[in-house]
Amino acid sequence: MGVFDILDRLVAFPSVAGKPNGDIAGWIKAYLVKHGTQVNVLPGPEGDRSNLFATIGPANVPGYILSGHMDVVPAGEPQWSSDPFALRKQGERLYGRGTTDMKGFLAAVLAAVPALAGLGLARPIHLAFSYDEEVGCRGVPHLIARLPELCAKPLGVIVGEPSGMRAVRGHKGKAAARVTINGRSGHSSRPDLGLNAIHAMAGVLSVAVNEAGRLTHGPSDPAFEPPYSSLQAGVVAGGHQVNIIPDTCALDLEARAIPGIDPASLLAPVRARAEVLGADGFRIEWTPMSAYPAMSLPPDAPLAGLLHALTGEVPLAAVSYGTEAGLYQAAGFDAIICGPGDIDRAHKPDEYILTSELATCQRLIEALGARCAT
Repeated sequence: MGVFDILDRLVAFPSVAGKPNGDIAGWIKAYLVKHGTQVNVLPGPEGDRSNLFATIGPANVPGYILSGHMDVVPAGEPQWSSDPFALRKQGERLYGRGTTDMKGFLAAVLAAVPALAGLGLARPIHLAFSYDEEVGCRGVPHLIARLPELCAKPLGVIVGEPSGMRAVRGHKGKAAARVTINGRSGHSSRPDLGLNAIHAMAGVLSVAVNEAGRLTHGPSDPAFEPPYSSLQAGVVAGGHQVNIIPDTCALDLEARAIPGIDPASLLAPVRARAEVLGADGFRIEWTPMSAYPAMSLPPDAPLAGLLHALTGEVPLAAVSYGTEAGLYQAAGFDAIICGPGDIDRAHKPDEYILTSELATCQRLIEALGARCAT
C-alpha cells in the first residue's frame, strides 16, 4: 500500500480522543505483522484503548523511536466541506480529520515500513503510536513506562507533530485544571440564606488574571513566542437562572511554562485562593485535567545534528504548541519534533495535508533507515 491508501484507511477510523481505539490499533498491527514487524499492543488502564509499539531491527541495540498519536480531536464543526472521516483529494491537498495532526505522519511511517524491513537494520527503528494525546497526553506515559522491557535505551525520539518537516528542539510545558466551587442554592430574594458560588469564583478568577499579568514580566526565554510563561482562564460555567442563587461554579484554567518551570506550579496561587473559601462554608474541588513538561534539546545534541543532516536545515529552537516529546525527555530520552504538515491547519474544519509533504516525510524516514543499516 502507498502512503495515500494508508492515510485513506487511517482517516476512516473516527479515533476521537477519549474513545475506544481498538479498530485503528488493530488495523495498524495487522499491517505491520504482514510486513514481518514485531508488534506489541499495550492496553491502557482504561481498558478500551491501547498504545502500540513495534520494532524493525534488533530490539536489544540502541536505535530510534518514531513517535505519533492515533487519536484526533472531534470533527463536529458545520464548516466541513465533506465528510471529515473520508479522505478527499483536491489537487495536492488531502482533506480529512487528522491528516495533519497527525495521521499524515503515521501514514508516512507505515508506508516506509516495507523499505525499512528490507534494509537489514543494524540499529532498530521503533514505532511508538499512542492514544489520547489530544486530551492531555494521557496514553503515552503508560507506553514510556514499558520501554525498558521493549527495547534498549533509544538514541533519540522523533515526534512527528506537524512542523513543516523542519526539526524543532523545544516547546513549552502545560498544565490544565478545573476548580469547582460548591455553595448553597436558594431564592435570590434571600441572599443571606445562600452561598453564591459565582460571587465566590470572582475572587479566584481575579487571582488568575493577576497571575497572568505577572507572568508577562518574566522569567523569559527568547526562543518562544511569547517569550514568557502564560496562564489563562478558558471556561467559566455556573448558575441556573437569574433568580436562583447559584450553588456551583466551575473554572477551567491552563498554564504554559517555558523550560525550567513546572507548569503546575503556575496554577498554585489560584488553587490556594480557592481553598481559602472553605472557611466561608464553600466546598472546593480541584481537578487536574492534563499536564506535560516542557522540552528543550541542546543545539549540539547528536539528535539535533542527525535531523539537521536528514532535513538539510538547522533545527528551530522552539514552537508554541506542546507535544509528547517533553514526556520522553523527562523520562531520560533525547527527543525532537519533526513531521509533515502545518500546525495552523490542525483542529480546524477542512484540515488537510499536501501529498508533497507526505512524500518528503517518507523519504526522511527511509533515509534514517539507510543510516541505521550501516
